[in-house]
Order: sequence, then structure tokens, then C-alpha cells
Amino acid sequence: MSRKHWLALPFVFFGQTAMADCGAPEDMCETASGGYFIELPDTENPPMVVFLHGYGGSGTGTMNNRGMVEPLLARGYAVMAPEGALRNGRKSWNFFPGWEGRDETAFLTEVVQDAAERFGVDSDRIVLGGFSAGGFMVNYLACAAPDTFSAYAPVSGGFWRPHPEACDGPVRLFHTHGWTDNVVPLEGRFLGGGRFQQGDIFAGLEIWRAANECVDNRPDAFGTTDQFMRRKWTRCAEGSALEFALFPGGHTVPKGWADMMLDWYEGLPGS
Repeated sequence: MSRKHWLALPFVFFGQTAMADCGAPEDMCETASGGYFIELPDTENPPMVVFLHGYGGSGTGTMNNRGMVEPLLARGYAVMAPEGALRNGRKSWNFFPGWEGRDETAFLTEVVQDAAERFGVDSDRIVLGGFSAGGFMVNYLACAAPDTFSAYAPVSGGFWRPHPEACDGPVRLFHTHGWTDNVVPLEGRFLGGGRFQQGDIFAGLEIWRAANECVDNRPDAFGTTDQFMRRKWTRCAEGSALEFALFPGGHTVPKGWADMMLDWYEGLPGS
């Protein structure tokens, strides 16, 4: 599942024949710590995008976002939508350090291994994406354990304050955010009557530049893709990648994100 080989591949063939008892869009695959929904392309040993829903969302809701799912499938990627655990009566992710609850890194490792055994997905080519609270989860997991997945693609989610003092690296991360997002504003905001505070997205990018040992704060390259304005940092540590895409909308997974993100991922060395 990571760039470090941990999966015992002989189990894959057993999994495909004897364990593939789920996988229809309406059927959740259950594991010891939770479950996930999955759709597969018409290819063998496909790479996969694991996408984490937002606060109060669900794996089913993710799979119903056909504007995101179908372009990923068309490009030959399996799409997995894990199910968040209940937090305050709604499904979300245990992303903030010190919170009690499910070990999400262990859970996500578990569901990817399960999908490799059941369906033969390529566990070395996994992109972890997520929206809103799912995007926060992506950032925190990448910060603590960047080798867990091949690359990271958060949408509308960064860090909470206090920001991490530092993150492990190198990391390969593509952050997408809406200019008019007022749920997770670029500057962050207070939540829960002031008990929590979303962090500043640009401050988060500074943490990622430090993790990737980038030689300067300023971007090295700019570009546009349809509605997206993009900037990236290239003078950084070997094996790292960092890019930021801004679009004119609000709190949403924007149209065109799936293809743009895969173009970025497929352009990385070794992907």
C-alpha cells in the first residue's frame, strides 16, 4: 500500500476468488475496524484512489458523486470510499492529535489491504484524497506517516490550530481549495464556540515546504488548468512533490478535479 512493500501478495489470488463477496455500489465491504465501498475499472491490478468523505457524509455519498468517480474509473483507477466512524453523532474522522477514537491510519491500511486481497488492486499505487474533514484527515496522516500511501490529494481541508510543529517528509501532496470557501476558509475559522480553530491553508503549505526541504517559500512554477490556478514548488527534496490549485468556487469537490489530480499524480516519478 505504501512505497514500502508490506503486502503478502500470494493472498491476492485467494482474495479475488473466495473473498470478493462485496463490491457492488450498494454493498459495503466490512473489515475488523469498519468498512468501505469500492468500484473497480475493467482492468487487472488497478491503482486506486481512496477518498474520504466530509463531516456528516458517508461512503455511499462519495460513490454517488459520479462527476468525480466516473473520470477516475475511466482512467483505470479503482475508487474506494471508506466509512467514517461516529463522532458527536455524525460520521467523520479521528484526525486531530490527542483525540480518542479509531486509529485511522491503521483502519485505512486495513481497508486497502482488504481490497488488495479481495479485488487485486495495486497496493503500491494508492492516492489518498479527501474532502473537508476528510481533507483534514489526509493532511494529518500525511504529516505523521507520509510513506503510508503513494501520494495525497486533500480538497478543502488542511490543519487545525495549533498547527503541527513539523511534519515528516518527503511527501507528495496536491492541495485543492475554493477561493470563496466559507466552511473551511483559506484563513481558517473558529468552531465549537471557540473551542477549535481551523488553521490557515498557506501556513500549512509552509509546513509542507519545510517537510520537503524546499529551498525557498516562493513557488517555482505557475499554470492554469480550466478553472484552476496552480502553483508548485520544485526545488525540494528528492521524492517530494508539492502543488496548490485554487478554483473560484466554494466548499465543494470541483468539476475537473479528478482528471487534474490524476494528471499530476501520473506525472510524478515512479507513479
